[in-house]
Amino acid sequence: MSSAAPQVGQLTVIGLGPGATDWMTPAVKLALELAQDIVGYTTYVTLAGPFRPEQRLLDSDNRCELERARLALELAAQGRRVVVVSSGDPGVFAMAAAVLEALEQAADPTWHEVELTIEPGISAAHATAARVGAPLGHDFCVISLSDNLKPWALIVRRLELAAQADFVIALYNPSSKARPWQLAQALEVLRQQRAPTTPVILGHDVGRTAERVTVTTLAEIEPEQVDMRTIVIIGSSQTRQFPRWDGATWVYTPRWYPAE
Repeated sequence: MSSAAPQVGQLTVIGLGPGATDWMTPAVKLALELAQDIVGYTTYVTLAGPFRPEQRLLDSDNRCELERARLALELAAQGRRVVVVSSGDPGVFAMAAAVLEALEQAADPTWHEVELTIEPGISAAHATAARVGAPLGHDFCVISLSDNLKPWALIVRRLELAAQADFVIALYNPSSKARPWQLAQALEVLRQQRAPTTPVILGHDVGRTAERVTVTTLAEIEPEQVDMRTIVIIGSSQTRQFPRWDGATWVYTPRWYPAE
């Protein structure tokens, strides 16, 4: 395989999926194979490996999204083959938006000549849902509880409206050491609109060695069960659950909705 850089740089933003190699698409694996530079959050770069000795790893802290995006665009503008790594799907609270934001702001015309491709991946919400059945089988929405980039009041308003509209709700970034209180407040908002028996699925590190999936209810869920690596799926009024052959629980939301 030739290591010569192409005349026009290539930047591919990839989604690894939740972390299991089997859940990476062939297009993502090919992009990693061809890359000269791999840019990303250290944990995700590690998950994307192994790499060849000649491939350059440019990993950084989780809060450096725009810096990573600009670095990747600068390298690609030099004619290199660059991959930016995200977990899950790169377009869901991840690096695809950061790269496009950096590109829109860029004054350097060579950045706009880069051959930019975004390769999708399995999101954490879809991976968690698949473990228990089909809780996302009808209309659903995805809301991040992180208020780093948007005000908490806006998050609360979106939770209220999504609950009133009876969406299944997948919560990303539900809790962290820096944000220990948001999940408890979010659950109180949802409990005002949903029955206590509403199914709730907690997917921790789905697709990785520490995977843990729990089916509980809106009344029983405790914030202490959730950390930053957990996806929380709150069922709608129609979401159902029943016993599985192995003692676990199937959860699904029917494709139909009762007529009013």
